[in-house]
Amino acid sequence: MSEMYKFVSDPEVLEKESIVDLKKNRLKKKLLQRLYTGGNYTIAQLTKHLHTSVPSVTSLIEELIDEKWVIEVGMADVQLGRKPILYSLNPHERYILALDITTYYSKAAILNLQNKVVYMEDIDLFLEDSPSIFDALVGGIRSFLANSKLDSSQLIAIALSMPGLINPKNGLNYTYPKIAPYGKSLVAMIKSRLQIPVYIINDTQATILGEHHFGLAKGMQHVFSVNMDWGGVGLGVLTNGHILQGESGFAGELGHIQVRPDGELCHCGKVGCLDTVTKASYLIKRIKELLKEGKVSQLANKNIEQIDIEMVIDVANRGDALAIDLLHDIGREMGKGLSMAVHLLNPKSIIINGVLAKAGKFISNPIEQAIYKFCLADYKENLSIEISELGESAKILGLQAYAMEKILAED
Repeated sequence: MSEMYKFVSDPEVLEKESIVDLKKNRLKKKLLQRLYTGGNYTIAQLTKHLHTSVPSVTSLIEELIDEKWVIEVGMADVQLGRKPILYSLNPHERYILALDITTYYSKAAILNLQNKVVYMEDIDLFLEDSPSIFDALVGGIRSFLANSKLDSSQLIAIALSMPGLINPKNGLNYTYPKIAPYGKSLVAMIKSRLQIPVYIINDTQATILGEHHFGLAKGMQHVFSVNMDWGGVGLGVLTNGHILQGESGFAGELGHIQVRPDGELCHCGKVGCLDTVTKASYLIKRIKELLKEGKVSQLANKNIEQIDIEMVIDVANRGDALAIDLLHDIGREMGKGLSMAVHLLNPKSIIINGVLAKAGKFISNPIEQAIYKFCLADYKENLSIEISELGESAKILGLQAYAMEKILAED
């Protein structure tokens, strides 16, 4: 009788135990997520946020300390009674490698779980649609890790950003399909080589995540991040506090709406895309053309082939009319394109990132003026247009946040 009872009951006991473990692991991940996004907490504060009991949180904290996920960081300031202990994520045991790859530079950084960069380095890698990029990418990561002196066993993830149509679910970049041949997942290929979990996301979506967690979009629910960079324009969209990715991860390709039917051929194969008249390389191309035509500018006495964005912005700040006019034209075209997105998604704020963000008001003012001109009045009432305060670090911090989000996902 007892043996039969045991035989029948064991699976039920195991199932109950597995359910308990599952709930416990989910609660652990929620606790770690709270510490990641909020910083230092006491047990009482965590109990309130997690809607559970003090003994449960105390037990979880003790386990996470043993597993070296959590550390004590001192005492909380209270007016009355005994000061409670503050807990935080351990910054010395686990790290994330954030890798930003573009068509003109690549940057890698190692961050601890308190979002501090412990090592950063430029990598000699330029994105192009070629199978050779994959080996160069893996080699670059290995060289970077060797230079960092970090034991790769301490890495809990690699977070990778690239421009292009990226599907984070299958790890493919459809704009650069030859990087991972035969339709193979780039993420799976890197993971296979390095034996480290890998996550991939579009570069502008990484930027809006960084702004949401650490920048001007912190605490906001509906925000645009406009990446006005050398090779093109990207739009990161935060709606209801989450990145808008769409079915395949392609949401936000504002740069490929047509603004000039008789315009230039875009690299995407279509004509007159917003990219062709708003990217930083267009600004340099246009100013060179006008200088060769004899237009007056402080840049006229420079070597035309050596003119770069910083030089254009510098003379604009010193009152150069040609530089100011060209920046204004780019901002106006960007604002016209953004007005369509504003009507569709009604953001509270638009944050400008990328190399052209360095132009400050020379780029943000014409964007704002164009939105005021082309948007309905009610859409503009609570809308702000701002230059990012995080700058280039927004993307790196966003990659860290994205990796942590994936690692600490409940299921």
